[in-house]
This record gives sequence, structure tokens and C-alpha cells, in this order.
Amino acid sequence: MKKDLHPDYQIVEATCSTCGTKFKFGSTKKTISVDVCSGCHVVYTGDKAKTKATGMIDKFNQRLAKANKK
Repeated sequence: MKKDLHPDYQIVEATCSTCGTKFKFGSTKKTISVDVCSGCHVVYTGDKAKTKATGMIDKFNQRLAKANKK
């Protein structure tokens, strides 16, 4: 077998960019950043307040109100 063929497997610390939670696991990369983790994802937390559920009509009315203020 060839020597130094495979990349080094090391313990890395991944950081969630949303809540800042840090996780440690093994990988061949040096740094890993995740957008959403289990600590802040709405499926795991059950909190629906973080999601914006506005329809197209609501968005239009907001833009119209902003334009009328000018």
C-alpha cells in the first residue's frame, strides 16, 4: 500500500453560524461551519416564531405602506 495516500483524520470543532453552538467530531477538514444546527432548527426546537410566514399580498402591502410614507 502507498504511504501518505489518505488525508489526516482529526478531531475538528464545527460552529453553528446561527446560534454559535460548537460541536466536536472527526473529519479530514480543518474547520467546518454549519448554517443551522439541532439547537436552533425549528424542527428540533418546535419554535415557529423564528420563521417568517408572510404571503405575497402581505409583502406587497408592506412595500405599499413603505412607499406611501415617502
